[in-house]
Amino acid sequence: MEKSERFAVIDTETNWDNALMSIGVVISDAEMRPLDAKYFIITPEFERGGIYEGSLFIVEKYEMLMRHELEEALLKYLKANGIKRIFAYNARFDFGLLPELSAYVWHDIMAVAAYRQFNKSIPDCAECYKTGRLKRGFGVEPILRMLSGETNYFETHNAVVDALDELTVMRLLAHPISVYDCAII
Repeated sequence: MEKSERFAVIDTETNWDNALMSIGVVISDAEMRPLDAKYFIITPEFERGGIYEGSLFIVEKYEMLMRHELEEALLKYLKANGIKRIFAYNARFDFGLLPELSAYVWHDIMAVAAYRQFNKSIPDCAECYKTGRLKRGFGVEPILRMLSGETNYFETHNAVVDALDELTVMRLLAHPISVYDCAII
């Protein structure tokens, strides 16, 4: 990836019916600095509520859209920013909720962060499989705590805030973006 190339980090939240109720998109440069962000709340799906519904409106700036309007808004935003690659933590989950973005190359941040060979912050005492992957504690919250040393960090489960946190994981891992080519889904 060229220095000037940008990528997107995406996070989603679902309602009690497992339907998409919000999506956060953070545009980043190759140095893993956030350049812009968008937050979409999907109506009427958000009205159904979900385990993290209390975090939906902690961000003041958002667009309220119906599900059928989301595709155009997302594609327009990604195209305007020259995006070709999308990154997400546990990317298969988000990818499954966003079939309209299947033409993009998706990378799984977790597939790098959860492995000892990529994450030097994994303590020697942590239980890992022979592959080097953590057996447990590889979600965003424990990985960000591990990398940052901030033991009081808690994931908000707001899609745009979580997308920023996922970008922070990438920045703290300090790998060139090409390392994530092993995590294409």
